[in-house]
Amino acid sequence: MDNPATGFVAIALILIAGVAIWFVLRHRRSRNLRDRFGPEYDRVVQREGNVRRGEGVLEFREKRRDGLHIQPLSAADHRSFSMRWNDVQGRFVDDPEGSVNDADHLLNEVMQARGYPVTNFSEQAELISVDHPVVVENYRAAHALASNRAQGQVTTEGLRKAMVHYRTLFDELLRDSLPTRKEA
Repeated sequence: MDNPATGFVAIALILIAGVAIWFVLRHRRSRNLRDRFGPEYDRVVQREGNVRRGEGVLEFREKRRDGLHIQPLSAADHRSFSMRWNDVQGRFVDDPEGSVNDADHLLNEVMQARGYPVTNFSEQAELISVDHPVVVENYRAAHALASNRAQGQVTTEGLRKAMVHYRTLFDELLRDSLPTRKEA
């Protein structure tokens, strides 16, 4: 007859192995999300106050983003948007506030042409963060400066910084090919 202690040891070993596998998979998931989202990972985890909730938010963004049809711009759209950006940027010296406002609107048009929804800023930033996790913070900074501009709380230097931030995301979105995405 088998020893009952042997059965308990076998069950304990199976449980320990299961827990070890769970920890390895969880660590791999965290590492993949951290690699994919870069600084956005840390920002979301800090905002959520907990790694598990933060990672859940990022995974939810990925699922929403994967449901979109993000596409490259046509050659004609690429040229048109580039020329329009140059015009907006060129008017900055004479009309910094108007240029920042126009840059924001132009960026929304580029996002819409690529297939990102443009319903509200928060949703845009979240979805942009999936494909462009490094420059999304530039977008947030530009948007904050532009919002403060409307309240008369931004200097010309602040408006210049907003334009630089908008330009960073604009350049990313105008790339001819789809963003390279790391698969989890």
